[in-house]
Amino acid sequence: MLNLGKIILHTIVLIGFYQVGLLIQTTFQLFVPGSVIGMILLFIFLSLKVIKVTWIENGARFIVDNLALFFIPVTVGILEYYDVFAGKGALLILIALISTMLVMGISGATSQWLVRRRAEEHD
Repeated sequence: MLNLGKIILHTIVLIGFYQVGLLIQTTFQLFVPGSVIGMILLFIFLSLKVIKVTWIENGARFIVDNLALFFIPVTVGILEYYDVFAGKGALLILIALISTMLVMGISGATSQWLVRRRAEEHD
């Protein structure tokens, strides 16, 4: 029960950053989405150690663990635009495969570069 309370509290903190980002975006009429502004604020607060990782860790882990559930409404929403995607299925599959391979390749190369750099710093 205590863990559930932590998850709820940590999620509320994360939602608070999201809401502040939305407020900034609407107040200043910025083209950057409020969610991105909220993430940048969260990053700054974590970097400056204004808030601790332990204050959001359980909520963030819960959200990431259940991330697949957040894509269900988007997938269902795409069905509303079936006529846009009809006839272009093979092209969309090709684009999805190529972009997935690019993301995996670039992510792998970047992580290997970071590991090598860190190993060189320790030597």
